[in-house]
Amino acid sequence: MTQLTELNKISIAQIVVYTPALAIATLLAIRHGFGHSSGWLYLVIFSLARILGGALQLATINDPTNMSLLVGANTLQSVGLSPLILVMLGLLSRVLESIRRTRDTVITPMHIRAVQLIVLVGLVLGIIGGSRMGDIITTAVAEGNLDYKMPTETVAGSALMLAAFGLLVIASAMSATQVSAAEPGEKRLLLAIGLATPFVLVRLIFSAIAAFDNNRDFRSFGGTAKYPDLLIGMCVVMEMAAVAIFEAIGLTLQKAPRSAVAGGRVDEGIPLRSRGRNSHSPAKDHHQSGVESV
Repeated sequence: MTQLTELNKISIAQIVVYTPALAIATLLAIRHGFGHSSGWLYLVIFSLARILGGALQLATINDPTNMSLLVGANTLQSVGLSPLILVMLGLLSRVLESIRRTRDTVITPMHIRAVQLIVLVGLVLGIIGGSRMGDIITTAVAEGNLDYKMPTETVAGSALMLAAFGLLVIASAMSATQVSAAEPGEKRLLLAIGLATPFVLVRLIFSAIAAFDNNRDFRSFGGTAKYPDLLIGMCVVMEMAAVAIFEAIGLTLQKAPRSAVAGGRVDEGIPLRSRGRNSHSPAKDHHQSGVESV
């Protein structure tokens, strides 16, 4: 019987945890809408990435020299950070939408979209860098030199993730000064962002060290015996904690009523309500028009 490695055991744990997490994320996406601004779609994508990445890693048990499996598993592991940041941006967008029902916000939708664009560019660069890793590792093995450098695209992608996360933290802090104007149920979304921030930060630090520092303790291929322990402590556990926070808060949110869907807010999952003193309800307008006609 094949002896399971630490990485194999980690992959099994991820599949076990993220299979129900995927079901919950799908439920939340259906309940609140698959719109990009809601963030729940990215939670579905993240769960899928962890399940597929774990499956590819386990496939190397029977084919340990298959470079495509190794590169695929490592790429999915590395790019999983971007969906988490996009989830947080989606939740922040929903909070801001709630605040804007009564007042203007310092952080605008344009700001959120700009940060999302940075994350998406970083994601694309990470995927390109991951695809190049196959050639780099093959060359390193042929030369007998495991002291290889990460692709430029991977380094650039990590830098963009750092920048996007910093902007996310700043935007969340600025939004916290106006959160009192948000609807009661929506305020907890900002709490979820705050609770998940330390966990995502640790995960980001792991990726940054792996990309910028030539430290074999943080590398899956040609790494040291410390890599599995660091992966568990700084990646696996941190990601699971963040996902647990997002889904726990998401399950407590109210479903958007049909009026919100009809009004085009299904992607936000936020009920359409009056916008301050200048707004008018349909019933009141009908009553006034009836009086005038008499």
